[in-house]
Amino acid sequence: MRNFQVMNYSFENLREKNLSFEQVFERIVQFMKRDPNGKYRLMFGTDSQVHSTYTRFVTGIVIQQEGKGAWACIRKVAVPRRMTNLHEKISYETSLTEEVVSMFTEKRKDELIHIVLPHVYKGATFTVEGHIDIGALSRNKTRYFVREMMSRIESMGIEPKIKPESFVASAYANRYTK
Repeated sequence: MRNFQVMNYSFENLREKNLSFEQVFERIVQFMKRDPNGKYRLMFGTDSQVHSTYTRFVTGIVIQQEGKGAWACIRKVAVPRRMTNLHEKISYETSLTEEVVSMFTEKRKDELIHIVLPHVYKGATFTVEGHIDIGALSRNKTRYFVREMMSRIESMGIEPKIKPESFVASAYANRYTK
């Protein structure tokens, strides 16, 4: 039987480039250990932009401490064609989010939970969210895909968020797709 190995993806933020997933995870652990009494949200989301000869996808990972800031990074993927079918594009965004979420194994999630667990009685919390760049309102062309994409995120054991609450996808990742 082969051991499961996380592929060596490259992540970056404004301060650091070429971060491995292990380095990203360690940054999140360090961020949370600074104040184990905090209310933490670990959030993932992907957005995309169709360019002239390719489509750029950017997945954001954000650990936020309510009222005290955040640490974040992105992963970029380019598909060498114009992906113009909306369902295909939204589905691929969701797949990339699922891929990054899957790197956070039960063991890794337990490690993060155990940082705040001794402090829960003081109000510490830890939630995990998947932000999808779609909206349910009638003006959104993506409204037809809401149930499908939310079900996919829920099946990973995390809470799905759509517009206007899906800011990791619709704001943070979005700014790096241009």
